[in-house]
Amino acid sequence: MIFQTPIMALLLVAGLASLTALWSGGFAVQVLRRWNLADMSRAQLQRERATELVSTLFAAVMLAELAALLLFVFNADRMASLFVGAMCAVGTLNVNGYGFPALYLKIGVFFAAVLWLMLDRADRMGRDYPLTRVKYGVLLAIVPLVLADAGTELAFFLNMHTDVITSCCSKLFTPANAGIANEMASIGPGASLWLLGGAGVFVAATGGFALWRGRGFGLYALASVLMFALALTAVVSVISPYIYEYPNHHCPFCILKPEYNYYGYALYIPLFFGTGLGVGAGMLSLFRNRESLAYKLPAMIRRQIIWSMAGFAGFGLATLYAIASSNLIIFG
Repeated sequence: MIFQTPIMALLLVAGLASLTALWSGGFAVQVLRRWNLADMSRAQLQRERATELVSTLFAAVMLAELAALLLFVFNADRMASLFVGAMCAVGTLNVNGYGFPALYLKIGVFFAAVLWLMLDRADRMGRDYPLTRVKYGVLLAIVPLVLADAGTELAFFLNMHTDVITSCCSKLFTPANAGIANEMASIGPGASLWLLGGAGVFVAATGGFALWRGRGFGLYALASVLMFALALTAVVSVISPYIYEYPNHHCPFCILKPEYNYYGYALYIPLFFGTGLGVGAGMLSLFRNRESLAYKLPAMIRRQIIWSMAGFAGFGLATLYAIASSNLIIFG
């Protein structure tokens, strides 16, 4: 099973990311200990030349990790037909104890990659590379996450056995089941939509204020995180039933299937990127007063907020269309 093309591609990305992360982490230690632009020694010159190579390679594997999350979820859904009891990606991820941890780590690496790529781009905008120490400190923190992701993903694929009877999503995302999935599914559809709408208004208000006044970026980042959490809750509690046109089907993975026109991707892609860009804007605002970034960075942060708000708007429009086009009547 491990020799299937998508699995091999995922393991190849994870392996390359791990090797690059270890090598980059070793260089990051040197940067944190010895980086000094005022030093005119040969060693400092070599570090300055090496940082371009290391940053470029690490940025490349981080971009690959962004795509790997989509491939991981798509492959999990595609493999559901191989396991007894599986209807979608939930069944595949439940084949062994490594499935859902691998997914959560993949999501963590996704957001870490987005934030690091933003730091790298901002650092390259300054004539004196003002964020070099910061971005390599963050890189060093990302290394264990990348390694844990690769190890868990490998364990997940190696421990797949087709003779295992797994559980389907109808047993997990139901109010009768214990756990966070139960809590999300048990929230009333009216309350969930009101909370989602309130989060959308909060995002729009804080984003508009940040664009207008040039401050409050940290508050917008918090609004983005809140929107992400409430949006995922709404997907489980109310949006998915509208897509399925069945009030008791709450699975957030079946909406990725072809019979539902892959509609889940129209929800998740703008939501994830809107959240990443929003949190990244708040992170970069901490450095907007650096002398060499004082002119360029605020403009970059503004663009990120605009695109983040566009991502959330895309999620909102996809939600409204799912509700308006559905034959299911929950209210009224």
